[in-house]
Amino acid sequence: MMAETATKLARRYLLGSDSRLVFEAVDSVELPLIEKTGLYVHIPFCKNTCPYCPYNKVPYDERLVEPYVEALLVEIERYHARLGRIQVPSVYIGGGTPTNLIDELGVILDRIRDRFDVTGVVCVETNPSDMGEDVVAKLSDIGVGLVSVGVQSFDDRYLQLIGRNYAASILDATIESLLARGFQSVNLDLMFALPGQTVKEALSDLERAIASGADQVTLYPLFTFPYTTAGKYLKLREVKMPNLFTRRRMYREIHRSCLASGFQRVSVWGFKRGDAPRYSSVTRDSYIGLGAGAGSCVPGAFYFNTFSVDEYVTTCVNDRLPVALKLQLSERMARYYWLYWRLYDTCVDKTQLLQVFGDNDRRLRPLLGLARALRLCREDAEQLVLTEPGAFWLHLIQNYFALTYIDRIWSVAMAEPWPREIRI
Repeated sequence: MMAETATKLARRYLLGSDSRLVFEAVDSVELPLIEKTGLYVHIPFCKNTCPYCPYNKVPYDERLVEPYVEALLVEIERYHARLGRIQVPSVYIGGGTPTNLIDELGVILDRIRDRFDVTGVVCVETNPSDMGEDVVAKLSDIGVGLVSVGVQSFDDRYLQLIGRNYAASILDATIESLLARGFQSVNLDLMFALPGQTVKEALSDLERAIASGADQVTLYPLFTFPYTTAGKYLKLREVKMPNLFTRRRMYREIHRSCLASGFQRVSVWGFKRGDAPRYSSVTRDSYIGLGAGAGSCVPGAFYFNTFSVDEYVTTCVNDRLPVALKLQLSERMARYYWLYWRLYDTCVDKTQLLQVFGDNDRRLRPLLGLARALRLCREDAEQLVLTEPGAFWLHLIQNYFALTYIDRIWSVAMAEPWPREIRI
């Protein structure tokens, strides 16, 4: 309740009269002129539905695969018909577990490359239990450049606690196989702040990840969305997460260990080494989402497709875009949305900041002054950079943001294929 109240007050301060945020049902989709945008492809199928996972997913069912892929191909055609052969600087494939459809991914990517000018890298999420040598080879063959593996922990106790369907003993071989294949970057996702986890245990996982030779490590706290199985379990069982002080110490030690090991911070949660490209699932200014529950961010609006796999397939077959919800973005909303993700990067280019906000934004200037006074950021002639404390507190704000907004949207959208309205 306190987090929600603070969020509303901050939103009112930043957005003023634009602070009323409502996703509304749409009858038709109006797209602005777009010359370049990223693509997000959502594969909802999972052979292991982790109880903490907040994303739109369904149990893997071979009977659903062919109609779902056909619907995706139709959706690609619909956007091509509207936008033409636009430039696509990145393709991100998430889920679910995209590699459950390893053979179909090549068909989907071939269609995307046929219809759009793909100039950037293809990124794919995967699960260690999916990563046999054949899958690794196929990812390379279809032109995937960046791979993220949801390791989560190298400790069997915590893998069991969060419902992962593999043993820690398979992880080293999986990571070695990916690195040997020569992808541009291999990222390992790890979780921290697990119930009962100590700082020492969190650092032990990090040390294993660093020693593996992976190009990047991304460390997330356990998000316990109330609508997920884990959220309900934690509420019923009163399983306690580490308190704020322990979580603060974990983040500080993670940050210190990564920098001491030669990694550079590339986001609030991500650290990479060397010249490998950064793996990021979220920091695209503009993107079009394909698949059930996928979101699109285009100039002036944010859209969500229907979350229902059946409704998604039926709608695409009927030659309509499967968009269920729209949030109109004012210029002010768009500016702060841009700033939010630049802060997630932990670095804001001052020239770009000036171009987006001007030199006298009466709401932004006091906030930046306060951040400097509290030593949450530092600046030089070219950029504003979050300090380690600044990165931690932003990560905490993002946690509450997710709990407040994503939980509300997902709860309704998963229950109703075509909601009339969702207020956030």
